[in-house]
Amino acid sequence: MMRSLWTAASGMHTQQTNVDTISNNLANINTTGYKKESAQFKSLLYQTIQANSTDANGELKPVGIQTGLGVRTSAILSQYTQGNLQETGNDYDFAVQGNGFFMIQMEDGSVGYTRNGSFGLSIGVDGTTLATAEGRPVLDTAGKPIVFDLDKDTSLIGVDDSGNFTYPGQSGNPEPVGIQIGLAQFNNPAGLEKISNSILKPTESSGEARLETEDTNLVGSKVINKYLEGSNVQAVNEMVDLIVAQRAYEMNSKAITAADEMLQQANNLRR
Repeated sequence: MMRSLWTAASGMHTQQTNVDTISNNLANINTTGYKKESAQFKSLLYQTIQANSTDANGELKPVGIQTGLGVRTSAILSQYTQGNLQETGNDYDFAVQGNGFFMIQMEDGSVGYTRNGSFGLSIGVDGTTLATAEGRPVLDTAGKPIVFDLDKDTSLIGVDDSGNFTYPGQSGNPEPVGIQIGLAQFNNPAGLEKISNSILKPTESSGEARLETEDTNLVGSKVINKYLEGSNVQAVNEMVDLIVAQRAYEMNSKAITAADEMLQQANNLRR
């Protein structure tokens, strides 16, 4: 009986993790650039009660007797599918259409990556810096902060689909200023480590960042100005998954109750 208690308990534990994951998806349904997460499960070890089993006549059966010992959470997988583009009208909002990630300079000098293109301008001594809401500079294709000269009217700065910034020349037509938003891709984006504020860090599982401007084998992404990428979470699907997880949790709870009642009956037996 103790086996059934621990087995059902493992099911309740993993379903709690499943509910936690679904709750996080629903909480971030309006988070820019958020990617849906899903819990993955694996069975635990099997206990061999009898390697070879026989019928009433002593004939060998084709299968032995094994019983499973429960389930565990094997991974929480992020699904990097494209989210819907939402028009904002803000001059320094950018959405990535493709597999690219914006590059952000972190406080320790390392590079973080994000799909959240809600940027703004930070005025400093050296110029006007394109930065995140937390003040972290956005990097260009060379890995340097994007800084515009102070003599430029930031309301006239434009950007094309490749992320190249433009400014009206003497003729009045937009001309490239030699600055391009840096975009990177990963062989396995699901392996990226999530930090806070929608920032991701590369790991051994994700592989090193591959710059789109340097790697000719990559399919380039498009940068859509005055748009943001919404999350790819579908509320209806999450609610269905939540109901399934809740029912599975309840069924494991019922199994524990049943096993406990059977143990109680066994303890009350008298010779």
